[in-house]
Amino acid sequence: MRLLLPVLILVALMAMLMLRGYVHSEILADHRIQSEASTDKVPEKILDGGPVIDTRSGRTTSLKMPDHRLVLTFDDGPDPTWTPKVLDVLKEHHAHAVFFVTGTMASRYPDLVKRIVAEGHEIGLHTFNHPDLSFQSEKRIDWELSQNQLALAGAAGIRTSLFRPPYSSFADAMDDKSWPVTQYIGTRGYITVVNNTDSEDWRKPGVQQILRNATPKNGKGAIVLMHDSGGDRHQTVQALDRLLPDMQHKGYEFDNLTEALDAPTAHTAVAGPELWKGKAWIFLVQASEHITDVLVVGLSIIGSLVIARFVLMLLLSGIHARRVRRKDFRWGEPVTQPVSVLVPAYNEAKCIESTVRSLMASEHPIEVLVIDDGSSDGTARIVEAMGLPNVRVVRQLNAGKPAALNRGLANARHDIIVMMDGDTVFEPSTVRELVQPFGDPRVGAVAGNAKVGNRDSMIGAWQHIEYVMGFNLDRRMYDVLRCMPTIPGAVGAFRRSALERVGGMSDDTLAEDTDITMAMHRDGWRVVYAEKARAWTEAPESVQQLWSQRYRWSYGTMQAIWKHRKALVERGPSGRFGRVGLPLVSLFMVVAPLLAPLIDVFLLYGVVFGPTEKTIVAWLGVLTIQVVCAAYAFRLDRERMTHLISLPLQQILYRQLMYVVLLQSWITALTGGRLRWQKLRRTGVVEAPGGPVQRQRTPKGSDERRPVG
Repeated sequence: MRLLLPVLILVALMAMLMLRGYVHSEILADHRIQSEASTDKVPEKILDGGPVIDTRSGRTTSLKMPDHRLVLTFDDGPDPTWTPKVLDVLKEHHAHAVFFVTGTMASRYPDLVKRIVAEGHEIGLHTFNHPDLSFQSEKRIDWELSQNQLALAGAAGIRTSLFRPPYSSFADAMDDKSWPVTQYIGTRGYITVVNNTDSEDWRKPGVQQILRNATPKNGKGAIVLMHDSGGDRHQTVQALDRLLPDMQHKGYEFDNLTEALDAPTAHTAVAGPELWKGKAWIFLVQASEHITDVLVVGLSIIGSLVIARFVLMLLLSGIHARRVRRKDFRWGEPVTQPVSVLVPAYNEAKCIESTVRSLMASEHPIEVLVIDDGSSDGTARIVEAMGLPNVRVVRQLNAGKPAALNRGLANARHDIIVMMDGDTVFEPSTVRELVQPFGDPRVGAVAGNAKVGNRDSMIGAWQHIEYVMGFNLDRRMYDVLRCMPTIPGAVGAFRRSALERVGGMSDDTLAEDTDITMAMHRDGWRVVYAEKARAWTEAPESVQQLWSQRYRWSYGTMQAIWKHRKALVERGPSGRFGRVGLPLVSLFMVVAPLLAPLIDVFLLYGVVFGPTEKTIVAWLGVLTIQVVCAAYAFRLDRERMTHLISLPLQQILYRQLMYVVLLQSWITALTGGRLRWQKLRRTGVVEAPGGPVQRQRTPKGSDERRPVG
């Protein structure tokens, strides 16, 4: 059920894009098939007859226009640029015409259809997608007609009995391919209207030539073919503005087809379900247009954000690396005093021994406090049985991680507090590297370099890329900008006095590490990144576990941003963080990831419906930028580049999962839902580099949930 709403939103989004492609002729697109055909089956009276062909009720008749009657016909519209100009000229000269509209254009521009009818002109069908009907099945023909009528019903509340086949010409051009279509059209109640005077305006031959082509000889009546869509029609408009007064001066009348033939109007008003179906269709098409416009704007925004973020990361992370790697760089006096390491643990029996033993190899003097938060798997007994010096176990009833850390803080003996997770292992140098920034009295907290230890699986490799590129490269950038958003729970250190000044760890949010970091900034402390303080953590090994973890992270980050929102209007260090840090965190960690999948949505849309080659090239361009950033991040972290082989697949699959997680977090936040903290299933596979790796599997079905205290 938790997936239902995000999935429905994605399905609706794709449906809107498909509808947009449909009405833009990107699905079932306009096409003509060139083929030679005989005229053996076409009656002579049709070939020699007029441009109006009536095959209704078994008839085979054709009609010509009376002398001095001109019926101007405009194909392929309505067009938002040229149809209004054509209508303005017709109105100025008190002339009527027939507009053979396509369903795609009528659906997109219903107001123009409504104006055409309101100003006394007639509408005819020109199919929905403008295909060559001579090579289509009867089912496809019916579909083209019904969809076109649906668009007319929704736009103007009418049906029409006039029809013009795409790519039609004079009556004498009818052949054995097109004649059966004309006969079938008649059985559906339509009159077929071709032409006997072609202005050839589509060639853009110049105004004078259009006038010559559109002028009948010797006062004869005619049906004139022109176009109000399909490209630049300024020559058509100019020629029309001259043709109308010239021919009216010669005694010609410009009428609708039925007016010229003294026949009943071709329009029939629709009502009831047919009308509402049409209106619903127009509403959906307009919605798809607006949604697509919004998505295009969103894509532009996310494209700019992605590029800006990558440029910032590359520039600022390089500045950070050069600064801290200088031979003469020092935080201050070396920190040598002992520190307290807090290890909150809840049912960490599979991992806790490796975690504690890695601390015992520390090159820096430490005391270790394992705070057992009501474990039911013997975690505390395992640590006590190890009998290690400077390792104490503090037991408490289950109260949650923040409470466990505060309990550890109360029992700690030293002024610098290191915090780590119960499933994490440290290298011997980790604590020493982590606490050296406290040589600067302005530093209140330090973020270490968390690494994925179980990266041998595909999902582990994807998280490894994310940690190196998305987390640690970000931390370098945020360090330079002095607005680091999160001290990772797996490896972080705090000045005890700084923790006490902000009230210790809070359980107000599900991201206590982000919450405490923001509190540090607001209290005026510097928060920095120690790249050499490496910790190896066990990342989730299944989609379900990853979902649970990232859902909690995303929702907790939103809670922390909301909790510290007053920093936006405060003064001093708090105000600086509020006006620099909070917007950046919100933009890059909440908004941008939510919009990032638009790149992939438009990739799919472009591959299926749009300019495929350009779409793929654009997507590959974005991927190239990401590869460059990832390669730079791996180089800075001295990681092997081989894992980047899976980066393209990560972008296609992994990012979509993160998007749905973030979307669900937004929904939870907006609906006021409460998310429970979920304990991830551990395997105990992570060791510090060089240590043995023994893979253990948790029995199936032993999912543990940690209650909120």
